[in-house]
Amino acid sequence: MRAALLNGNSSSLFLRSIFVGGGNSLALGSLRSPLKARNPTKGAGFLSCKSMTTNSPAVRVKEKIDLTEKEKMIFDRLLATIRHFDLSTELRVAGGWVRDKLLGKECYDIDIAIDDMLGSTFVDKVTRYLASTGEEAQGLAVIPSNPDQSKHLETARMRLYDIWIDFVNLRSEKYSENSRIPTQMEFGTAEEDAYRRDLTINSLFYNINTSSVEDLTGRGIDDLKSGKIVTPLAPKETFLDDPLRVLRAVRFGARFRFTLDEELKRAAASNDVKDALGAKISRERIGTEVDLMISGNEPIKAIAYINELQLFWVVFSIPHEHEPTLPEECDRLCLAYMDAAWSLLQLLGSLSLTDEQRRLSLYAALFFPFRTITYKDSKGKKIPIVKYVFRNSLKRKASDADRVVGVHSAVARLLGLIPFLESNVDGELNEDDLGSELVDIPASSKLRVVTGFLLREVKDFWRVALLIAVLTYPSPIDCSEDGMFKHYELDKRKEVFQAVENAIVKLGLDKIWEEKPLVTGKDIMSVLQLKSGGPLVKEW
Repeated sequence: MRAALLNGNSSSLFLRSIFVGGGNSLALGSLRSPLKARNPTKGAGFLSCKSMTTNSPAVRVKEKIDLTEKEKMIFDRLLATIRHFDLSTELRVAGGWVRDKLLGKECYDIDIAIDDMLGSTFVDKVTRYLASTGEEAQGLAVIPSNPDQSKHLETARMRLYDIWIDFVNLRSEKYSENSRIPTQMEFGTAEEDAYRRDLTINSLFYNINTSSVEDLTGRGIDDLKSGKIVTPLAPKETFLDDPLRVLRAVRFGARFRFTLDEELKRAAASNDVKDALGAKISRERIGTEVDLMISGNEPIKAIAYINELQLFWVVFSIPHEHEPTLPEECDRLCLAYMDAAWSLLQLLGSLSLTDEQRRLSLYAALFFPFRTITYKDSKGKKIPIVKYVFRNSLKRKASDADRVVGVHSAVARLLGLIPFLESNVDGELNEDDLGSELVDIPASSKLRVVTGFLLREVKDFWRVALLIAVLTYPSPIDCSEDGMFKHYELDKRKEVFQAVENAIVKLGLDKIWEEKPLVTGKDIMSVLQLKSGGPLVKEW
């Protein structure tokens, strides 16, 4: 093990300023349950965090929207439909398309709001108009309302010039106290529709009839320019109506590197909103938002916002009964591991991970402090708590849970191999860790065989396992002030990663799981003239 690993000089100003306020060294030491009552200001230590209250960045916003040729053709066809049927209909592109175009980004997600009819009615008229000109409508579909999936209204869809377009009517909404499903929905004005949106930057319209941007809340453009995440109405009212908007505010704040409004943060961190998020929003929707954050361009900022708003244990809920208890301030430790993994990925640069491997590597880092924690299911069986978070808290695929648990298991075994792989010396592997079936292997081959068996289990996620392993080698990540200023000694951890990666490739093990075994179970059964297998054949 290298003493040189104790000196690193990278920096992470964002997470450093978060953790420095906490003061205490935090690794895997003192323990307490995260489900006990917390002091809302002292326990989390984030609401006064300097990194979250810095001045908003100045954002370059275009004065007008420049349409692509396809967009011009699409809008011309829609306006021609209005003229053909002598309608007084006004068409507005809503939400993200307007925001992104003003920011100079291309967007192919066109949602059109109609002021005087249902989307399906207007799509029918577009279809009839196109038929009259000898054109044929493509991909017609009507998507029924599905409140559990954030679809409160029927949406009509069609494809024009290879771009999908959604059509809905302008609306106003009223919500019940304990549900995010509107109890009353009716045709609304453009202004009413703008104010019912989640954020001011998403409340902008592009009026196709007048070729102009409409900022009906009066602050959408200003908030876009100043880089602020603000709700059109009072934030607590907005979040209690639909608590999913809290996570959307977090996601957009992280994605655009915008600053969350102070009143918005106080509302999001309130007990009423936290309770509503846990009670009114389906776990599938929460999981979808988290997945978008993890897969986005600023995953650390997103999870840091969740932590700052004291939503970590609402989003990543765990069973009340588990053992052992979680590390003290485990939410901060989870964030520290994820930050270190993300920063190390940036340092490695050329590391060829797929999007799926990158996504699960961040989950594996985020939940690494959970790796030894279990709970008992209804049958009394011990289950890794990581599986509970994936399956119950986030409602993600079972394969995601299995993959991350598999990575954690591989990390534990890989740590014993790193000193030998890193130094390129065979050395003496611990016989107790080899298993009885590997004891008789020649000493010169043990390292390759043991490493090969490990890689055959984790397959093409072995680099993910190695990434997480070097975060604990030779010492685990912590989020103390000293640890943050050293920024987890990432430069040296990068050297260890590359040394071990090169050793594995040099041993010819990079794709070892694709190699066919020299002898299969069927071959053994044939030689021994066995009609069925069993434990002995399995050992072979």
